Amino acid sequence: MVPDGRRSTGKQLRNTVPRDAHGTWRPQAGRKDPIAILRAADATRQPDLVPLRYGRMLQTPFTFYRGSAGVMAADLAHTPATGIRVQACGDAHLMNFGGFATPERLLIFDVNDLDETLPAPWEWDVKRLVASFVLAARANGLSDRDGENAAIACAGSYRQTMRDFSNQDVLETWYARLDKNTFLAMLPKSQKAVAAKRIAKATQRSSSELVFPKLAEVVAGQPRIHDTPPTIFHQEGSHADDYLDLIRGVFLNYRDTLSEDRRVLFDRYELVDLAVKVVGIGSVGTLCMVALMMSIAGHPFFLQIKEANASVLEAYAGNSAYAHHGERVVQGQRLMQAASDLFLGWATGVKGQHFYLRQLRDVKLRPLVETYDAQMLRIYGRACGWVLARAHAKAGDPWMISGYLGMQDQFDEAMGKFAVAYADQAERDHAALKAAVRAGIIDVQLE
Repeated sequence: MVPDGRRSTGKQLRNTVPRDAHGTWRPQAGRKDPIAILRAADATRQPDLVPLRYGRMLQTPFTFYRGSAGVMAADLAHTPATGIRVQACGDAHLMNFGGFATPERLLIFDVNDLDETLPAPWEWDVKRLVASFVLAARANGLSDRDGENAAIACAGSYRQTMRDFSNQDVLETWYARLDKNTFLAMLPKSQKAVAAKRIAKATQRSSSELVFPKLAEVVAGQPRIHDTPPTIFHQEGSHADDYLDLIRGVFLNYRDTLSEDRRVLFDRYELVDLAVKVVGIGSVGTLCMVALMMSIAGHPFFLQIKEANASVLEAYAGNSAYAHHGERVVQGQRLMQAASDLFLGWATGVKGQHFYLRQLRDVKLRPLVETYDAQMLRIYGRACGWVLARAHAKAGDPWMISGYLGMQDQFDEAMGKFAVAYADQAERDHAALKAAVRAGIIDVQLE
């Protein structure tokens, strides 16, 4: 079907799923207990790290939200959807976007956490993203109207960008990216200098050279990763041998997932140390390691090895086409990002665990959302909306989605309403977590 026909088909979907229908959120009858959903997921996590995960989630409703993608996935399955599927992020909250370097050493802004990626309705990513803006606004002491305006700006940017891509050749969509100059141009004058300074600092040297003094030290002439428990630590005793065996097996089949030219590059590094590294909120408890490598020229390089389990979307959107969850993450990442890490690949551990690997912090710039005022939150919303639309357009159907969304702001306004309503739900679920902790049902470890 030609693009005009696909747009027309998308427009007709408004008859069965009106755009304003997306603006309501009411818990369905018999809604699953959010604490039960979280505890069920604990079975795939390291038991000694689970209390740390809950300790991080306990801090605020926003941190709870960031760690509860599985709860929202269950809720989203009962919300209106057009039936148009894309390669979805699965956990598209605003902290899972940021700056990083492409293999060509260009700094871009993009979605950067795709552990839950899976083909799914496009609406699910948009709804998870817009609700995160209201929770971020509340965490910053801003009003609900400020958060709603940021959510509307995000949804409007998504809609307008999707329309732009529907009017372009498909190759232009794959080439499109939000680079540092475009991002800086979006900022008010008061923010440009600060952002430009952060970018300059992050790009002046290789990431491994910048990270090495923070993560490693030289002991008896040998480089070694610092122990900073509970977030970075070496396994001791018999467990140390288990981890060394694990990494040897991982590296052996990881190498096979790289292209031939990248295997040549990988072979010029030697593993010198390995430690467990606890990351994020949603990922706490899944096995994540950092490997310190040294090149034949004696320069450091860090690889992140991260366990991949089933996506939280699978129970509601269907099983992955990939039997290996590391491959699911890698292939989804390649589909959604404008450019992916040079060392991105996957592997199976000696006990059958699924992993994916990439460089650690390749010129990674985390958004300083906790410092954003209402204006900056709206600007950041527009940037995230642009990036998400481009990611969905790459492997989805921008013509049908754009035809459905149209040129007016009905969908944007609906997303603003949904964002506030679901932020209220996240606060109620956070209160349920606090009650479970007080009752001794859940153990927590505070940092």
